[in-house]
Amino acid sequence: MLLGIPLLILPFIAYNILTFVTEVVWSSDVIGVTMVSGARWVLTVADLFLALTLVLLFAEILKATRTGRSSIVDHGMSTLVFIACLIEFLIVPQAATSVFFLMTAIALIDVVAGFSVTITSARRDFAVDHYPPGS
Repeated sequence: MLLGIPLLILPFIAYNILTFVTEVVWSSDVIGVTMVSGARWVLTVADLFLALTLVLLFAEILKATRTGRSSIVDHGMSTLVFIACLIEFLIVPQAATSVFFLMTAIALIDVVAGFSVTITSARRDFAVDHYPPGS
C-alpha cells in the first residue's frame, strides 16, 4: 500500500511546512569544512534539502522498475505531485525560489524516468521470440 505513494511528496510537504510554519532561512549554514586545498565548503539548509530530495528520486527510480497495477498508480500520483509543484511554483510567492524550482525539476525527472523505465521494462517482459518452438 505504501509503495504506491510517491516519495517525492515528502519534500513537497516538508518545503511547505518549513516555509509557512517555521520560516526557514534556506541560506543558513548547516556545516562548514575546510578542505585540503584551503577552500571552505559550506553545506546550507537548501543544499541538504535538495540532496535528500535526490536520494528520494533515486528510490523512486528503483520503484519504477516494478511492473503491475501499483506502478501505474504510482506514476499517476508522481505526475500529480509534479503538477502540484508546478502550480505552486507559478502561483505561490513563497515557492518562487531556486530550491522549490529544483525540487519541481526533480519531480519532473521522476515522472519522465518513471514512465521511461516502466516502458523499457514492459518491452523486455513482453518480448516475443521470432522463431517457432522446436526449430
